[in-house]
Amino acid sequence: METWDAIRARRNVRTYRPEPVPQRDLERIAEAAWRAPSARNQQHWDFVIVTDRQQLTELSTVWRGAGHIASAAAAIALVVPEPPDERTKLIDQYDLGQATLAMTLAATDLGIGTGHSSVGDQEKARAILGVPENHVVSYLLGIGYPADRPLRPIATPDRRPFDEVVHRGRW
Repeated sequence: METWDAIRARRNVRTYRPEPVPQRDLERIAEAAWRAPSARNQQHWDFVIVTDRQQLTELSTVWRGAGHIASAAAAIALVVPEPPDERTKLIDQYDLGQATLAMTLAATDLGIGTGHSSVGDQEKARAILGVPENHVVSYLLGIGYPADRPLRPIATPDRRPFDEVVHRGRW
């Protein structure tokens, strides 16, 4: 798939077919995160690939919007160290956003759907994943083949009108 087509086809997938995603594809998706831009190239992030059904089911309970993780073929947890200050926290979260988008586009290119989730219960998420206490499990990305329809460029996305969102020169 061309990059522009992947951008136009990417959508949040919350229901997945039961078949597994090949390990090589999961590694490619994780590599996209690893290659994402990072402020001053600090790369404070770590990524945990989860394919164990029991872990996925448990992870689906760490946030009210994480239910889709239980039926995903895999998930990737995005982890950063506890930030020492607000500036580092903001930079790390921005970097994780870029890593997330890179993963979603890489997955879309492979015909694989993704759905992101926050993490509310840090203690539980760290226990499930074996993450040290001085780290934050910031987000989860569910990964799997879409159950409803394949990923194809969306001609008319459900978005605010382009000219209402994009300003030229001034607000």
